[in-house]
Amino acid sequence: MHVELLSDRLPRGFDALLSDAEADGHRHLGRLAAEFASNRAMFHLVAAATVDDTLVGIGAVTDEPSLSHEPAHEPAWRMRRLYVHRDFRRRGVGHAIAATLRQGAVVKVRLVTVHSGNSDAAEFWAAMGFVPVVGRPWSHEMSLLSEG
Repeated sequence: MHVELLSDRLPRGFDALLSDAEADGHRHLGRLAAEFASNRAMFHLVAAATVDDTLVGIGAVTDEPSLSHEPAHEPAWRMRRLYVHRDFRRRGVGHAIAATLRQGAVVKVRLVTVHSGNSDAAEFWAAMGFVPVVGRPWSHEMSLLSEG
């Protein structure tokens, strides 16, 4: 498996990954494509995982959207749009993508958030070291103070 950061375009094979996500009931890759096309600058990082030159997963980082209206907030980033092809789950692909995104965030922000959409996602983020939170617009967070 190889994970790389992208800069100016979505990776080759994105349409097939999008089709798999939609067949699995997930619409967030369609949102990723639309957001990427209309406002590429909103993404600080986009990471893609390939196996034998086949795209098997993707994830991105943006500003934490709920803090954009708070003038005195310290910057925070949100990991989002993470998806791993159904045939490649439980092989470390999601962990590799999230670790690559976290590493890119370490030198930029002190807090990274996620919003888990279901219990499987919540377990994944907890296994990645994110702590569940209550009363925030996100479900889990990770302090990067000790890593930077």
